[in-house]
Amino acid sequence: MPHGQDIEDDTSEMTSEYECLQCGRIVEAETNPGECEECGGDFQNRAKSIE
Repeated sequence: MPHGQDIEDDTSEMTSEYECLQCGRIVEAETNPGECEECGGDFQNRAKSIE
């Protein structure tokens, strides 16, 4: 990319998918939603591997 050209910064799409490790519920959020409203389980960002 040539110097001096701006790159569009679209911050409106900064959400990630999180999956409940207990019941499998999937939600989209900007940050970890914490505890699942349905079962009380913890959420894991689906973009990161579980190891």
